[in-house]
Amino acid sequence: MNIPQDAQKVEVPGASVDFYKYEKDGVTYYQFDTSRCGPPEPMVNAMAGLKLVKSPNVKLVMINHKMPMGLLNKIEENYDIEKEELPDGNVKLVFSYKEGKSEEANLNDSHCDG
Repeated sequence: MNIPQDAQKVEVPGASVDFYKYEKDGVTYYQFDTSRCGPPEPMVNAMAGLKLVKSPNVKLVMINHKMPMGLLNKIEENYDIEKEELPDGNVKLVFSYKEGKSEEANLNDSHCDG
């Protein structure tokens, strides 16, 4: 996982993988990697991490082995999401705050349908 050297490991309630926090250009990033995890871990960790995205200057970075369609179907209306295919075959998603919409996300439902 490609994280900046100044990234610090942080505790995220409900998470089952390590989360790292770093700043870049005035934005705080939280990053986690579920590329070696099976369901429901990617969904569970994404939901835990999305609870940290409460303002435009906080973003969540997820590294996963494939596009998490169950997660995206559940929250794509509530967050701006940048998607990138990585050279190693994994995918990188960057979730950003969406004014008036992120507050409406149901982040307590980490049940995976896909």
